[in-house]
Amino acid sequence: AAPVVGSTKSADEDDAESPSDDARDDDPAYASRYLPVDAFVRITKEVCQFPTFFNAPLYRRILDLWNAKHSGGGGVPSLDLNVTETTDSADNNAGTNAANTEEEGGEVVTYGMFEWYWTTEMEEYDASERFFRLIKQPGAEYIVRDDFLPYVQELLKDHPGLEFLSNHAEFQEKYAITVITRIFYSVNRCHDGRITSRQIRRSDLVAAFQLVDEEEDINKVTRYFSYEHFYVLYCRFWELDHDRDYRITREDLLKYGDHCLSHMIVDRIFDAAPRPFVESGPWTGAEEGAEEGAAEGAAEGAAEAAAAEKDPASPPLSPASAEVSDAPDNDGGEDKKKGTTNREFLSYEDFIFFMLSEEDKANEISIRYWFSCIDVDGDGRLNNMEMRSFYAVQLHRMQCMGHEVVPFEDMLCQMIDMIKPGCNDYLIPEDFLKPECAQVSGALFDALFNLNKYLMFEQRDPFMERQKREDEFDTDWDRFACIDYNRLAMEEEAREEEAMEIDWVTVDDEDEDGDEFNSLSSEAPF
Repeated sequence: AAPVVGSTKSADEDDAESPSDDARDDDPAYASRYLPVDAFVRITKEVCQFPTFFNAPLYRRILDLWNAKHSGGGGVPSLDLNVTETTDSADNNAGTNAANTEEEGGEVVTYGMFEWYWTTEMEEYDASERFFRLIKQPGAEYIVRDDFLPYVQELLKDHPGLEFLSNHAEFQEKYAITVITRIFYSVNRCHDGRITSRQIRRSDLVAAFQLVDEEEDINKVTRYFSYEHFYVLYCRFWELDHDRDYRITREDLLKYGDHCLSHMIVDRIFDAAPRPFVESGPWTGAEEGAEEGAAEGAAEGAAEAAAAEKDPASPPLSPASAEVSDAPDNDGGEDKKKGTTNREFLSYEDFIFFMLSEEDKANEISIRYWFSCIDVDGDGRLNNMEMRSFYAVQLHRMQCMGHEVVPFEDMLCQMIDMIKPGCNDYLIPEDFLKPECAQVSGALFDALFNLNKYLMFEQRDPFMERQKREDEFDTDWDRFACIDYNRLAMEEEAREEEAMEIDWVTVDDEDEDGDEFNSLSSEAPF
């Protein structure tokens, strides 16, 4: 039978001495009074309706709240059943200690404790509010970045689609950072690093957590959790971070997408674009970056050239390649350790915000991201002067590259006809957010700073556009991530084949030398 929410026993009775190991096996009442963490899963899933991997954090939260309530800062004993206050109580509780040694810290949840937690924290709230109350810290009014870490870590341990990362702690951490940053990108629309209950309610976050719990293929959960999406984001970052200091400079970002961005928009990205976690401190458990960066800096030259040929810090492409991945861990130097924000470079989290916005300009978040970059005077309006200054750079690039030059007036007239703003003298974010503008809203931004995409828009094939509307992808980002992952997969396969050819050539050379020096080896070096 499913576990019962309540218990006929009082909290004092549940706090009483538990049976010893021998008595536990013979005492049928034990199972009805005590809930070891493994037996708590059904309550987590069926009663609280949380994902299965929420089990351990929920269990810990109940114990923490109960201890805080009953410790009282004074003479009230802690719930920790292994703590003894006097010699007599130590003797009397010997059986209790033995009964609970398998629980973390010697603590165990009872039905009475869960009933208290349920009535005070869960019962009167809906699913969204329960999720919010569990994730945030007790007493806090919002969720911050580190609050999600225990839950993503449990997901990494339990989800079959992420099992191949079990021996790659550095990439587990990068995956967790990516998931959490994507959550804040989509849910925390004001980008202040604090998710409120209202923002949770207006988002699809709760549904996404439930879906990833039920779906065995992690890549089918394209909202937040897809490993393929993480792979694309991290590899793109790594391709630009040539000096491996976990920072993207302006010069690095200019190389993004085959130099598709103008230098003017790159400057605005660094100076004005929204950034996550501006006031947050360093990531929990991410303090090794500076030492790794220093070690890498000492190995420049030939080692760096070799690294350029084969990326040692790319995460495993798939479960099959996880066993051969080897990577240094670098989380970004002294500024990141101190939790400061330096506008002279982009961290990995900043780059995630940029890339999600760049590759999918058909949603409100990315529209507001780019609007803030183009709106130089910060008045909430894009006027002709601002747009003309950005487009002048594009005109110069068209001329230098030999493309047909499209005058500013012609471009603007075309965009105004598509967007149909309320006022032709300026544009506001709401003009881009109208349902009929969803698929063309990014065209103006591309025209102003992304020459490659603007030329593709000008030369677009109507048949291909119809195919895009009818394909399986829900968003432009999903489509881009799938295409780019396949590109990275083919490049990885080509590198592996080349490495195998080099290895076999090396073996042949060793065989020839072996005949001369009588030192033939029977094993290939890999």
